Amino acid sequence: MSKNEAIMEISQTANKFTSSIVLQFENKYIDVKSILGLFTTLVDSNSYELHVHGPDQEEAIASMKEVFAKHNLTIEIKKD
Repeated sequence: MSKNEAIMEISQTANKFTSSIVLQFENKYIDVKSILGLFTTLVDSNSYELHVHGPDQEEAIASMKEVFAKHNLTIEIKKD
């Protein structure tokens, strides 16, 4: 699958939830619901931290883990 497909699917999945879903890469924080933000950040070989906060946090985490794994992207979930 292409990077574009991964970005579209990640963004569409994130937009199903009301929780805030933010991808941290180095010192950048990107709203995963923003396709443009993902285009400038998502690189196949890197590992990312995903920060999820909100009323449907657990469901959002489960879905995001699934979609990132499907595209062979490594994420670490951070909960506050």
